Amino acid sequence: MLRFITQVFKGMDGVSIYPIISLLIFVIFFITVLLYVLKMKKREIDELSQIPFELDEQELQNKVTTSNN
Repeated sequence: MLRFITQVFKGMDGVSIYPIISLLIFVIFFITVLLYVLKMKKREIDELSQIPFELDEQELQNKVTTSNN
């Protein structure tokens, strides 16, 4: 199966550009995310890190209020 796909791609002109484009898109995306994370403020990181705990507390409160009714 892989040989069939490779032979099809060998017959196409300009197909060698696609891996290069894919790599460039990945590298640009990775660098963008890395820069975004590095420029985040400490306060924002702390707020985001507390989200799972806040959601757990809200679910616990909802369970307590529904069980009391």
